[in-house]
Amino acid sequence: MQDIIDGFLKFQRDAFPQRSELFKQLATSQHPRTLFISCSDSRLVPELVTQREPGDLFVIRNAGNIVPSYGPEPGGVTATVEYAVAGLGVTDVVICGHSDCGAMTAIATCKCMDHMPAVRNWLHYADSAKVVSEVREHKSERDRVDSMVRENVIAQLANIKTHPSVRLALDRDSLALHGWVYDIETGSIDTLDGTTGHFVSLAEHPLACATPARLNLVA
Repeated sequence: MQDIIDGFLKFQRDAFPQRSELFKQLATSQHPRTLFISCSDSRLVPELVTQREPGDLFVIRNAGNIVPSYGPEPGGVTATVEYAVAGLGVTDVVICGHSDCGAMTAIATCKCMDHMPAVRNWLHYADSAKVVSEVREHKSERDRVDSMVRENVIAQLANIKTHPSVRLALDRDSLALHGWVYDIETGSIDTLDGTTGHFVSLAEHPLACATPARLNLVA
C-alpha cells in the first residue's frame, strides 16, 4: 500500500502542477467523447493504451468487459451506459477485450467456479460467446481462449445494442460502436470490422468500425 501512497504524493508534487489548468477546467464539468468498456485486469489501462488525458474517456471496467442485456433490474453497468450515451452524449463506445483474460479463460477451459458464485453468475452474460466458440476447432488451448475473447467482444456489442439509449443513438447515427482486442505482449489492437465480421489490425485499418455508417437513402 505504501507504494500507492508514494505514487499519489508524486502525482500531487509533479504531475498535478503540470496539468493544473486542465484540472481547473475539469473541476466543474466533463465532456468525454468515448465510453470505454474494458476488463478490470490490471494489465490493461485504457488511458495508457489510448494515451488519453483525464476527462477524455468515460470508463466502465469489470470482469470480462461484460455489458448485460438491458432488463428491468437496474445495474451499475446499465446505468453507466445510459448516463454516458443519454446524459454525456458520447459519440463512440469501445468494448475492449484482451489476451490472457482470466474470465474468458475460465469459460473456455470450463474451470470450476463454485468457490466464486458471484463471478460464475456474472460470466453467464458471455454464454452466447461460449456457444459460438465451442463449436469451432482450436489448435491449442491458447487458440481456444483467444477465440473466446473475440467472441465475447462480439457478444457484448450485441448486448449493448439492447439498451434503449444506445438503440436510439444508433438509429440517429450519432453513435458508433467499436470492438477491440488488446494484446498485452505486443501492445497491438485488433478491431472488429463490421463490414466483414472479421477482426483486423487497428494500426492497418484505423477507420474500421463495428457499426459502419448507414447509407442515408432518399425515397
